[in-house]
Amino acid sequence: MTGGGMMPWFPWASVPERKPGIMVTMHDIAQRFIGTTETPGTASNPHVLAMLQLDAEWPKGDDVPWCSAFVNYVAWLLRLPRSKSLRARSWLNVGRAVQLADAVVGFDVVVLKRGTGDQPGPDVIDAPGHVGVYNGRTDTHVSLVGGNQSDAVNVREYPIERVLGVRRLA
Repeated sequence: MTGGGMMPWFPWASVPERKPGIMVTMHDIAQRFIGTTETPGTASNPHVLAMLQLDAEWPKGDDVPWCSAFVNYVAWLLRLPRSKSLRARSWLNVGRAVQLADAVVGFDVVVLKRGTGDQPGPDVIDAPGHVGVYNGRTDTHVSLVGGNQSDAVNVREYPIERVLGVRRLA
């Protein structure tokens, strides 16, 4: 499917014609994937596998962390800058930094700390993390459309204290 340099399969049959003045954003595309899940057992969801194999040949199943693969795939579809890495924190080196208060739905990705206890700051890329497309925020939480959120693409909220950085790609 994607090995050997083949392009990933698109999960929709056709894309409607673009109307003048209408722009498609990362958020628009990310929402199209809501409901995509890992396949339990030894089989793998071909959509998730295509996302993973866009930037790495080694994943043979959808049972590996794929949040960064999801964001890379969405960015790839829109020809936006990508991390080209399966590491969530690799997104801290893509685009330009913006403050969470200035984040815009459709144009920004959010990188989070992952795990318990003391976690390294944004200067450490080789550490656990999570990344998703910015979906909004409250005073205490940030909302992301992301992959590998409970083994699926969905919308979830995370405590603002976990935010490592916000990156604007466009």
